[in-house]
Amino acid sequence: MDRILPVVGVAVALFLVYRKWKSSSGRVREGDLSGAAAELGFLPAGQLDTERVGPPDPQVTAVLEAVRAGDWQAGARFLEEAGRNWQERDRRSSFLADEAMKDDSWLLAWRTARPQDPGAALVHAESLIYLAWELRGSKQAEHTTREQFEGFHRVLEQARAACREARELGGDDPCPYIVELPLAMGLGYPRADFEALWAEIVERDPHHLAAHTSALQYWCAKWRGSHELALEFGREAAAKGAPGQLLTSVLLDAYFEYEFAHGDLDPDEFYKRPEIVAAVDAALVDVAAAHAADPGDRRITAVRHTLANMLFWQDRYEAAVEQFRLVDGWIGSTPWSYSGNPVETYVKARDYSAAQVLKAGAGA
Repeated sequence: MDRILPVVGVAVALFLVYRKWKSSSGRVREGDLSGAAAELGFLPAGQLDTERVGPPDPQVTAVLEAVRAGDWQAGARFLEEAGRNWQERDRRSSFLADEAMKDDSWLLAWRTARPQDPGAALVHAESLIYLAWELRGSKQAEHTTREQFEGFHRVLEQARAACREARELGGDDPCPYIVELPLAMGLGYPRADFEALWAEIVERDPHHLAAHTSALQYWCAKWRGSHELALEFGREAAAKGAPGQLLTSVLLDAYFEYEFAHGDLDPDEFYKRPEIVAAVDAALVDVAAAHAADPGDRRITAVRHTLANMLFWQDRYEAAVEQFRLVDGWIGSTPWSYSGNPVETYVKARDYSAAQVLKAGAGA
């Protein structure tokens, strides 16, 4: 789930322009913990990458270097090779779209050479959406200028037409509908229109993880829904997913959004609620099944970040450390990206968990 999303501050995680900055002080337990983390082999704070969810994909790196050099055919092949694996096609298109947002000369050449190519149309539509969010910026509405909003909505309207073209060319591909989800949030689609869009997606790929993760944001109170609607959507997603499809993580995201939005909640109590403990247990089973099916499944990494955080708050330190081991070094993910200081928030949670594990081992 290292799919690029059109937001500033997190690779994986989902349209967070209304994020709140919370001081990590008071949200993570204090202590002189660097020694414990070092003893368990964790990286020092200065070596943590806050931009990526996990290690870079060498294939993606090579393709992006090729398109920057003008080889649009490399990008076209990269997308085509995903075949009908819609989750992989969605992931690959996001990298190409992000690159096209910065310089679209190679994409224009692709579109000129193949005007009816559904892949080129998809990347074009998604790149416009990324550009719109880039123009808007990451600050809350009261700190965003009129010019930023005007540019945002102008490009989103262009993206709406581009999405329509991508859908017409895409046949049963769900990706043109999936990339429209942030458009629905930005333009404020009425609920009926959003549900119609969502119906098109689930008809084509009912268990698409990135689509569910993105759609959850629409149902959050900070966008077009409410805390109750977001939790309901998360529960429905978790219930319909089979082990290995990782849809349990959508419910974890809904719980995190709820806690984050309620600054007066004590996370040390909130995450110990029985229903959240049960949701974490289900997600652990889900992740294990996904890893068994495909150890290279890049969607797993973002879920591990969420699990590490929640296991920490649940005082399940050994299990938390296991997840921290598997993600350490790359922290450009929820929940750390929601913090004003992602490194500090991550390190405090990781190191406290490490210290507790060592303490328990010493007392055994």
